[in-house]
Amino acid sequence: MVLILFRSSILNYSETLDYLYNRLPMFTRIGKAAYKGNLDNTHQLMDMLGHPEKKLKCIHVAGTNGKGSTSHFFASILQEAGYKTGLYTSPHLKDFRERIRMNGNMIPENEVVDFTEKFKSKFEVIEPSFFELTVAMCFWWFEKEQPDICIIETGLGGRLDSTNVIHPLLSVITNIGLDHTDLLGKTLPLIAAEKAGIIKPERTVVIGERNPETDSVFLAKAKEMNAGLYFAEDNWKIENVEFIEENMVANISNQKTSIFKNISSGLNGIYQKKNLITVMQAIEILQQQDWNISEQNIRYGLLKVKENTGLMGRWQVLRQNPLTIADTAHNVDSVALVMLQLSQTPHQKLHIVWGMVADKDISGVLALLPKEAAYYFCNANLPRALPATELAKQANQFELKGNGYETVAEAYSSALNAADKEDLIFVGGSTFVVGEVV
Repeated sequence: MVLILFRSSILNYSETLDYLYNRLPMFTRIGKAAYKGNLDNTHQLMDMLGHPEKKLKCIHVAGTNGKGSTSHFFASILQEAGYKTGLYTSPHLKDFRERIRMNGNMIPENEVVDFTEKFKSKFEVIEPSFFELTVAMCFWWFEKEQPDICIIETGLGGRLDSTNVIHPLLSVITNIGLDHTDLLGKTLPLIAAEKAGIIKPERTVVIGERNPETDSVFLAKAKEMNAGLYFAEDNWKIENVEFIEENMVANISNQKTSIFKNISSGLNGIYQKKNLITVMQAIEILQQQDWNISEQNIRYGLLKVKENTGLMGRWQVLRQNPLTIADTAHNVDSVALVMLQLSQTPHQKLHIVWGMVADKDISGVLALLPKEAAYYFCNANLPRALPATELAKQANQFELKGNGYETVAEAYSSALNAADKEDLIFVGGSTFVVGEVV
């Protein structure tokens, strides 16, 4: 793909974003066409920048679901422990700069401009994708800021993900599910093999969930890499879970020694139970590697995760009366858990504002949605979005009734107007739908 040349000087931040969004292939907007099936461009970018990735201490996080929440938990705990912590995640919800943070603070606008202006002519030779360029920006800025540790979330897969040029202190794979099957493979073992690509020689890896279809993939890769491997659920368990206001409270214990009673998580989606076990296992390994992380650091880090890192869109309460919740769950496994939690949340009538991108398992997800709800179908403002009229048509085959709206804002407004105070409004189906309401 030939880049459209930008003018010789980028004058401000908005023009820089225009360059990044519109001149570079962007997976979140156009999907598979932006995916690069190798690391060639990333290696060229690292060469160009003098290999900043080699000068950083990192934790690398992959997985089908939960990698974003898990990454933010890590960052929050390490910040509470007094470490200067870089965090790279994707996609963003409102502001591009959410992707690159230091101690919760987004990369400054002038740094985004300076990076793009400084290397723009070289980008136009390499022709990177949007994601490849943002990974390069992340490592460039992190090197300047000299953090104690960085949390790096993969974008898609692992083996060929642009972030997979680091040699981390620890790798974490939260779980394996069917998502992006057109790129990663149509079976769980094939997807696991792609995620296992982040396992590095003589570096420990934590697997969040056991699965008889994928365990052997990770065991074989860890053996090949001479890497220590821990299955988190073998060593940690979570019990006595309660949802109190906007927090989840539980007892989390290591079956050998540690017991954390009444530990509160600032993320209270039911699916966070799995992520918390993964986090606890990984933090225990860091402690064994002489990172100074106390029980108090863990408790405050879990509780203040949103405050410390700016995370949005995970079972996020937007308002009360009617209770309005948004969540970015968008594949079969994650939507199933969200629907379970919705069914356990007291309400009169359920209103669901729903939109999806076209390359997801539409039928598999729609089959999970409750038939008794009132639906407000919409599409986010991006090319990959499934048009609301088409989504409503497919939903009708699953006896899901509702109208299509041209924008997320119209669908959300209609739901608010229709709902009574005792009702429940849920906004979801796509990260990009949620991004337009939070």
